[in-house]
Amino acid sequence: MELLQAFLDVLFPPLCHLCKAPVPEAGPLHLCDACLGAMTPVTSPLCPICGVPHGTEGGIDHPCGSCILTPPPFDAARGALLYAGPLQELIHRHKYGHRAHLRRPLALLAIRHLTPFVQSAAPDVIVPVPLHRTRLRERGFNQAVLMGDVLSRQWRLPLLRDTLRRVRPTVAQVTLSAQERRANVRGAFAVADPARIVGRRVLLVDDVSTTGSTVAECARVLKGAGASAVFVATVALAPLGR
Repeated sequence: MELLQAFLDVLFPPLCHLCKAPVPEAGPLHLCDACLGAMTPVTSPLCPICGVPHGTEGGIDHPCGSCILTPPPFDAARGALLYAGPLQELIHRHKYGHRAHLRRPLALLAIRHLTPFVQSAAPDVIVPVPLHRTRLRERGFNQAVLMGDVLSRQWRLPLLRDTLRRVRPTVAQVTLSAQERRANVRGAFAVADPARIVGRRVLLVDDVSTTGSTVAECARVLKGAGASAVFVATVALAPLGR
């Protein structure tokens, strides 16, 4: 099978998911070197709590002012790459272009950059950030669940698809300020089966974190239902400030 796939790749080279350039040795990502090279990993120095980089060259990781003044309900959060350029385009095509197959390269990017963080967090289960049923009908899938399925198999962690639910619809966060985002998601989530997370370390996954308001509210609800710790992993981080 591998020889056949190699032969087919020579005859019909895979195309980059973004620019459609041929990628003879695409591997599972199917992204060319140019598109990958234009994606910026989140690197130190950063806040070890929210994961937002400090924007300075050199130095050590240290808590940011926001996390010191208002500690978030999650124990730690990390984004794999900055939400800009080709990565932003890949996420938009996945969510808004109804291209469910793009869950794989997005999840693999998270795996490439976040595996050390996940290993140190030692979670027991993966919980995806849920969509409300009305948004789910519009989009056709929950991107966090699709990515979570890939992450679950790679990191060998159970995926609890329906344990956390969005119990009321919310407006799109993209147009709201940080304060409005926090108010928008307050009370929007609930745990359907607390017994599945009581005393367990939860890895909350989503595609993008901006102000962190959504994952913070999810973490608050999960801990309120008995989770012993909540860690957050997203493929993209858009640090707009909390």
